[in-house]
Amino acid sequence: MITKDRAYRAFEVRTMPDEQMVVEGYAITFERPTIMAEIEGQKYSEIVSRGAFNDTQMADVVMNFDHSGKPVARTKNGTLQLVVDDTGLKIRADLSSTSESRALYEEIKAGLIDKMSAAFIVGKEQYSRETRTRRIDGFKRLYDVAAVTFPAYETTSLEARSFFTAEAEKEQAEARKALELAKAKYHYYFGGK
Repeated sequence: MITKDRAYRAFEVRTMPDEQMVVEGYAITFERPTIMAEIEGQKYSEIVSRGAFNDTQMADVVMNFDHSGKPVARTKNGTLQLVVDDTGLKIRADLSSTSESRALYEEIKAGLIDKMSAAFIVGKEQYSRETRTRRIDGFKRLYDVAAVTFPAYETTSLEARSFFTAEAEKEQAEARKALELAKAKYHYYFGGK
């Protein structure tokens, strides 16, 4: 079930040499600013803090393709392993279980699919208006990691753009309000139009 509070990010995935149908990649990386939106020439970024997974619910996470369809690996049965290291959330998946997982492995091995994404709910965040940067300090829940065709964040852009669009609109409204107040003060002190 896709919900409005889930967010998605894309990263690389690759096959492991000399291992049977195992892939590795990073579903999330830490402390790397990513431009999520550009609105009226202003760039809005996002950074994931180290420690963002400290209290994250990750008991049953699946790996799939493009965030849909049947799971190709799962933490619950041991075919998907998640490790938080200094770089980010590293995944290791055994894709030998089903015909769908084996087909995905072959597509990754052939270089047809080389990116990953993650679906999550943000639990703790902060936003800097000065730098127009959203910092994710904690994830509430990790739903899935996915091998994806395009790392274009199409699903993310709906949530990310709405978040950043809202921030841009707030800034613009405050600027308009400040301008109106300045005009009112000018008219009060100096009269005229």
